Parts: sequence; C-alpha cells; structure tokens
Amino acid sequence: MSSTAARGPVDSSRIPRYAGPATFARLPRTDEVPHTDIAVVGVPFDSGVSYRPGARFGGNAIREASRLLRPYNAAQDALPFALAQVADAGDIAANPFDIHEAVATVEAAAEELLRSGTRLMTLGGDHTIALPLLRAVARRHGPVALLHFDAHLDTWDTYFGAEYTHGTPFRRAVEEGILDTEALSHVGTRGPLYGKGDLTDDQKMGFGIVTSADVMRRGVDEVAAQLRERIGDRPLYISIDIDVLDPAHAPGTGTPEAGGLTSRELLEILRGLAACNVVSADVVEVAPAYDHAEITSVAAAHVAYELTTLMARRIAGERA
Repeated sequence: MSSTAARGPVDSSRIPRYAGPATFARLPRTDEVPHTDIAVVGVPFDSGVSYRPGARFGGNAIREASRLLRPYNAAQDALPFALAQVADAGDIAANPFDIHEAVATVEAAAEELLRSGTRLMTLGGDHTIALPLLRAVARRHGPVALLHFDAHLDTWDTYFGAEYTHGTPFRRAVEEGILDTEALSHVGTRGPLYGKGDLTDDQKMGFGIVTSADVMRRGVDEVAAQLRERIGDRPLYISIDIDVLDPAHAPGTGTPEAGGLTSRELLEILRGLAACNVVSADVVEVAPAYDHAEITSVAAAHVAYELTTLMARRIAGERA
C-alpha cells in the first residue's frame, strides 16, 4: 500500500448513521480506493442448508447492523480503519441452483480478491462457502490453521449423498490437504450428535474441541491462551458460524442449539487472539428472517469488527 492514509468510514457527525449506502461499517467500496488491505465481501448463498434457509440475506443484514460501529476499538486499543485500508467489495453472486457451480464461483472470486495481497472478511451465507474460501486462502498461504466457532462440527461426510453442504466443509478441506492438521480447533460445540463416531472421526482429522461448557467452566482467558498455543504463528483462518452463540444471543440462524456462548464470551476470546496471524475470516449462517430486533445481525457485525481489527493490527505490525 502507498503512504496515503487509509480512507475510513463516513463521518457520522455530518451524515446520520441511518443515511447513505449500507457498506460494512460505512466504509468505502473497493472501487473507491486505490488499494485494499482487507476486503469485506458478501456471499449471499444458502443452498447448502439442511434445516432453516435464509442466510442468503445475512450479509446485507450484517452490513445494516454495522452502521453503529465506530472507528476506535477500545477493547483492542486500535483504530482498525486507520491501521489498514478496509473496504467493501460487494457480493459474490453464486448460482443458487447448482452447488458445484456456486462453490467454483466463490473460489474463483476469492482467489481474484486475494491475488492483490488483500485479506478477506467474508459475510455469509451458509457454511458451505467456507470450503471454497479455504481453497483460495490455502493457494496463497499453503495449508492454514483453522479456528472454527460453531455449535456443530461440520465434519460430516454427506447429506442425502451431497458432498458440498453446510455440514461438510471441513471434512472436505482435510481431505483436500488445505488445512494444517496440527492446528485445528472447534470452539463452542454442543448439542446431540448422530453417534459417538462423529467425535471419533473428527479427532482422526486432527481437530481439538473446546465445548461451550468448557468455555463456561474454564473461562475465556484460559481458552484463548490454549488456542494461541495450539495455533502459534501459523497462517490462521477463523470461521464463525453465528450459531456458536446461544439462541438467546443469536436467534436469527438456521440450526439453533441451546447452551451456547454469550456474545461477550465470543468477543473476548477473539480479542485474546491478537498475537495470531489471521489471514482471512468469515461470519456465516445469519438468517435475518428469524432475527428478533436484529439481535443476531448486531452480534455478527461486532464479531466481524473484532476480526477486522485483528487483521488490521497484524498488517500494521508487519509494516512497522
């Protein structure tokens, strides 16, 4: 990036927050800046869901909720939009009737965005999109560490014989060799499974598990420290299914499970990862049709803000 200062959000003291285009955090579009360090991109696709649809509308709901975000992240003591040029790249339009074509489209579009050296903050969409995003990121960085926040494992084999669904992306990613199997972790998992073999298969793939009950009993600081130790300084991809939060904190999602994290716990764990090399991230499964008073989209907007801050701080540190 040139020495030109990063262009930040619209000045809310001059233009009310409820006015103007609803880009993420009221930031410029990628075509309005000469270079983008972090591209916020939507993927309005939910043809891979197995229960309630609607996550195709999640990205724009998160953008709308992000109007209230402010430039200074007090929790991380950072001005993320000054540390790096963050811009909204719009949406990747994926075929809603052909999952194979949609996966290929997302992969190609993500690869094109990454080619310029940017990092991706992707707004889903259902969790199917994590696989093509990981393919593109791994092509740039090699096999990446994965930190997966979710109520579910998402390492099942198939649904109705389909290999690409929102419950299968990480099994496919392990099979394709695009994940660093020495540094894989689920956080926030809970709820019934199909059988004990689900856990056995998951462990064979290399995943460690921190359940939502573990977070409650051990606390966010200990959990964050454990995750930092497991990840080290490897290139890290963070994938967050918003159903990692309890339905009290995120009712607007497709597959809710009782007993999840609070918004505060999730945000604090993310803040505890400031030393990690986050190369890209996603927030998925926000389904606004089931969202009461925008609770879920507000939570997701703040999660995306924390992830963006982690990446911006890393970029600034690498330039220093």
